[in-house]
Amino acid sequence: MGKIVKVSGPLVVATGMEEANMADVVRVGEQRLIGEILTMTGDAASIQVYEETSGLGPGAEVVTTGAPLSVELGPGLIENIYDGIQRPLEVIMERAHSNNLPRGVEVPALDREKKWEFTPAVEPGARVVGGDVVGTVQETDSILHKIMVPPKLKGTILSIRSGSFTVTEPVYVLQKEDGTQVELTMMQKWPVREGRPYRRKFPPVVPLQSGQRIVDTFFPVTKGGTAAIPGPFGSGKTVMQHALAKWSDVDVVVYIGCGERGNEMTDVLREFPELVDPRTGQSLMKRTVLIANTSDMPVAAREASIYTGITIAEYFRDMGYDVAVIADSTSRWAEALREMSGRLEEMPGEEGYPAYLSSRLAQFYERAGSVACIGSDEGRRGSLTAVGAVSPPGGDLSEPVSQATMRIVKVFWALDSSLAYRRHFPAINWLTSHSLYLDSLKPWYDEHLGKEFMENREWAMAVLQEEASLNEIVQLVGKDSLSPRDQITLETARMIREDFLQQNSFVDIDSYSEYDRQARMLAMIRDYDSQCRAAADKGSALADLFAIPAREGIGRAKSVPADRYREEYAALSQQMEREIDAIVEKGESAL
Repeated sequence: MGKIVKVSGPLVVATGMEEANMADVVRVGEQRLIGEILTMTGDAASIQVYEETSGLGPGAEVVTTGAPLSVELGPGLIENIYDGIQRPLEVIMERAHSNNLPRGVEVPALDREKKWEFTPAVEPGARVVGGDVVGTVQETDSILHKIMVPPKLKGTILSIRSGSFTVTEPVYVLQKEDGTQVELTMMQKWPVREGRPYRRKFPPVVPLQSGQRIVDTFFPVTKGGTAAIPGPFGSGKTVMQHALAKWSDVDVVVYIGCGERGNEMTDVLREFPELVDPRTGQSLMKRTVLIANTSDMPVAAREASIYTGITIAEYFRDMGYDVAVIADSTSRWAEALREMSGRLEEMPGEEGYPAYLSSRLAQFYERAGSVACIGSDEGRRGSLTAVGAVSPPGGDLSEPVSQATMRIVKVFWALDSSLAYRRHFPAINWLTSHSLYLDSLKPWYDEHLGKEFMENREWAMAVLQEEASLNEIVQLVGKDSLSPRDQITLETARMIREDFLQQNSFVDIDSYSEYDRQARMLAMIRDYDSQCRAAADKGSALADLFAIPAREGIGRAKSVPADRYREEYAALSQQMEREIDAIVEKGESAL
């Protein structure tokens, strides 16, 4: 037990803490506020308190729990809404009868009273190691929760029972190799700042299908990959992350609202229960864990929320699931780091951020990956994809958080406010974004979509880049002074931008686009381009080529129902060929 000697906002200094360790969780003052030890100097501990510290003063008691900041992992995580240190917000609201988070509240993360139907997966006498699945619980219609042996334990199952149990009731007894017996429950704890173990990582070779054409076709991210969404205020970062959470082909989504505005988290809380998961037909919340740490909550808990979220995600990854962590936003998290660093009087780095900013960001993103899970079942594989938003002040991508993130992640979806103001969504700038996964994904594309898919993608990128250079000429001398081939390039680029890349999230058919549909749409636009060029070489008028009914049909191709697009696209291609041939014949007869 120690005594407070200094209070500086969320930073508290206490002496008499010689029995405590770095990273221990402590309880501060009469209200037992939650804190974590950041540094130790002799018997003096610097503590970051995860709650409002007003009213604390010198002389108040500090008691260490003797354990690092940890999360509870077990049935009951899915559909739950937590704050940055895994306190269930809905339960607290019911108990406090208030929308505000009371100080010093102690509520377990997992419901201690709810019973879950446990089905054993092993027999007594079985030898197990850390990560082995000993039983299952049907947590939601979408998620079969696998109860695993804690990673650091191994031994022989002495007894195991089926039935309905709470997360604190023993369901099996394990005899360790030294002969001691341990009663184990369906719940386990894990320190948030320590990555959960895995057998080995695999190279990323399977794309994460998001249903967003500019992502899937132009700048894909893999399952187990890392991506960042930088952009200025109002460019659609949160909208983009909502789309990824809704439509990505993952089993579990962990959405971390880290320092964002309360109204944005309110939108998530209202939308997700109403949205239907396209994979299961159930509510999207049935595979989602939400961590809400809004901008009006204590800044220290914002720093912890990222680690809380990714530890929960690793737990589901260890079951063999594909998991996506959506962090909104890492800039707010970095601001929390900067504030705590300043109060600790550490040497500031660029723009006041701590010198260890890059390494902390890397530690977060490095926990992503496609892995072989620990345990006897060598075939169990899971993936964790990390997507973080970056909110640079004024949209300046040269600031430290954006630059540090760019050096770490493999996919960079740079949002452009000018596109957003033109109502072009997703507002990803195709000239400044990049993906380093294209080479590793090429075998998957060639096998599932054919070799022409990557060729069409390269062609479309070249057309958009050529359009950017032609636009400078057009502004000087006008469009009519361009050659016919350049005018066709501009028209094709407009089709790629408006008919392919732009999506309408308010139209169900267009808000999600599967890979096969994307491939056929892009092939059709390229076919139109090549036929127009051939016709122009034979003297056909460009105005006639641009005005054919099939050209309008391509523009409306994205609104064709999902069960009819193959037939309609094939018919549209034939119609386009007939109409362009008719224009060519008309031009030749005129000659």
